[in-house]
Amino acid sequence: MKPFEKIEGLIDAPFTPFKENGDVNLEPIPAYARMLAENGLKGVFINGSSGEGYMLTSEERMQIAEAWMKAAPAGFKVIVHVGSCCVRESRRLAEHAQAIGAWGIGAMAPPFPKIGRIEELVKYCEEIACGAPELPFYFYHIPAFNGAFLPMTELLKAVDGRIPNFAGIKYTFESIYEYNQCRLYADGKFDMLHGQDETILPSLAMGGARGGIGGTTNYNGRCLVGIIDAWKQGDIEKARALQNYAQEVINVICHFRGNIVGGKRIMKLMGLDLGPNRTPFRNITEEEEKQLKAELDAIDFWNHCNRL
Repeated sequence: MKPFEKIEGLIDAPFTPFKENGDVNLEPIPAYARMLAENGLKGVFINGSSGEGYMLTSEERMQIAEAWMKAAPAGFKVIVHVGSCCVRESRRLAEHAQAIGAWGIGAMAPPFPKIGRIEELVKYCEEIACGAPELPFYFYHIPAFNGAFLPMTELLKAVDGRIPNFAGIKYTFESIYEYNQCRLYADGKFDMLHGQDETILPSLAMGGARGGIGGTTNYNGRCLVGIIDAWKQGDIEKARALQNYAQEVINVICHFRGNIVGGKRIMKLMGLDLGPNRTPFRNITEEEEKQLKAELDAIDFWNHCNRL
């Protein structure tokens, strides 16, 4: 296995900007990249679930990847999600990511057909990863989206020595126990990126997390980066307060169809309009937007959120 760099800090999972007619809008990406970097984020994981990646054409996904590569500040990592229901398209996207100089690639299990065995998942990852052999490959574990409720420790055992550029897992699941077991596997051989913004602190405390990929980092990144900073400084009370505040923000977006819909509308309220969501997502109405703003006002969000 290749000795890839392990990620330190938080990587953002950005939204895909769309025009009102539903076309991809590349124009906001440079300002978007600057904002994330200035608020402490270390890179982006594009075209994933927050980015509505499965609702984009392969050509659109490649255009977005190229735009982020052009916009990325020095040292800002661009990881490209290349997962698809068609493994050949995934491999093509992986080849493209390597050709444009992306930092890494990743893929979640496809929503169809459902993957129900470790060997099926390993084969899927293997075919994609070999399309970009010089880049670290991360499996994106988010079983709530695709039903692939498989043991990740068994995945690590199965890929160990088989997929040379398998770097680790973006772990977006509730089991802190399993996350920690994966981190401990082979003396910490693989990079275990924490993927749930609501449990960063316990993952630091129990799982020894070093890096993560988040969705609410788009607008609440200063708070989430602050949890890690406070933990490193030994200020547990501050870290706890920030984690609890992060959960307050998550409680709000849960009232508005979650991060992909509610979170994307927060970006508009902050002053970075990324447009609507694609069908079949149900976009927030004007009345809902007013209610969303009122709930954010009630938790003093504008004094905590990312600065443009």
